Amino acid sequence: MARLPLNQTSLHDQSKRLAAFERFLPSVDLKRRQLIAERNTARRVLKERQAHLRAVRDRVAAELPMLAGCPDDLAQLVSVRSATVREENLMGVRLPVLHGVELDKQSYSLLARPHWFDRLVDFLAEGLELDLLCRVDAERLARLEEAVRKSTQRFNLFDKVLIPRTRANIRRIQLFLADQSRAAVVRAKIAKTRQPESLG
Repeated sequence: MARLPLNQTSLHDQSKRLAAFERFLPSVDLKRRQLIAERNTARRVLKERQAHLRAVRDRVAAELPMLAGCPDDLAQLVSVRSATVREENLMGVRLPVLHGVELDKQSYSLLARPHWFDRLVDFLAEGLELDLLCRVDAERLARLEEAVRKSTQRFNLFDKVLIPRTRANIRRIQLFLADQSRAAVVRAKIAKTRQPESLG
């Protein structure tokens, strides 16, 4: 770390830095608070979607208990044809948003399959879409967590490091300059008191 010059120019520079830091700190804090609020919303949305997905699974278990003995290839009845994920910019953070899902439903013979197959296909489609939404929401939450972490670090850097250090530098320079000023006054008084002695 460079040695702090103890002079008037340095005092002026440190005062300007402190003013800039104090002017910048509220905007950093506001961004941090907004990101925290958005992160809390994302957490709530993800929990709600996960609860909805669990409810769909519970309904499947309750309404279609006959699936317990069925083969696993039933999940192949519905697949994702395409999913459109776009990004939105929220306070400089790129967040994913699911804009559309197209599902492919495999065709099957209505006469060859049991009557509850239509209900199963509906449940599979709803579950698949909810699962995609949960994945996108989880990614959104992860990005918001990282943004909150960085924003909090930036806020702490200004609030707990840069501003206190700059204030300490200003105090140190002011003390040094005040000592220099007192010493100059004392030297001037001593010189003044000695001046008549040298004349006499």
